[in-house]
Formats: sequence, structure tokens, C-alpha cells
Amino acid sequence: QVQLVESGGGLVQPGGSLRLSCAASGFTFSNSAMTWYRQAPGKERELVATITVLGVSVYADSVKGRFSISRNNRERTVFLQMNSLKPEDTAVYYCYAPRSKSWGQGTQVTVSS
Repeated sequence: QVQLVESGGGLVQPGGSLRLSCAASGFTFSNSAMTWYRQAPGKERELVATITVLGVSVYADSVKGRFSISRNNRERTVFLQMNSLKPEDTAVYYCYAPRSKSWGQGTQVTVSS
């Protein structure tokens, strides 16, 4: 059974940083691209960043230069380092495994002073 468990969300002031983690199980992690999405209140879910099997990363324009996605195949974990956070980054962040079409439960990120 595929499981994706996110952690690391919380409340942070504008300009601050957070590091999200997504622990995966139930599928061959090293053979799967991994993606972070987010959904803000009243808005559609949007792609934030993707990392391929080979470690190539792609970002939404809104987070380029501020966010960084990485993966540790040995630990079966994908990370999202978020720096220079803005209030508009406030959302529930979800981990997604495209190959198995599986979602995590989400972790709340709130950027506010």
C-alpha cells in the first residue's frame, strides 16, 4: 500500500524558512518522480516543484529562486526547502507520486507576522 507522509509545516514570519519532508513507502521510490503541490484557501491546487528520477528539478515561476526540491532515495524521502517565504505561500502543501497517482495528507504552511 502506497503511503506518503508529509511533515515540517507550521507558522513562520515573512522572510523566514521551512523545510518540508515527505516520507514514502509501498512503491519503488527510486523509480518515481516526486512532486510537491499546494492549495491555498479558495484556490485550485497548483504544482510547486517536481524532481525526476535523475534528480532534475522543475519549479513554478512563483517559487523559482526561493524553493528547492531534493530527494534522498536511501531514506525514501523528498524534501522542499522554502526560503524567503511570503504570505502568498500560505497553503496546504501536498506530496504526490505521479507513477502511483498517490497523494499525502498535506501539511499546513502559514506565513504571517
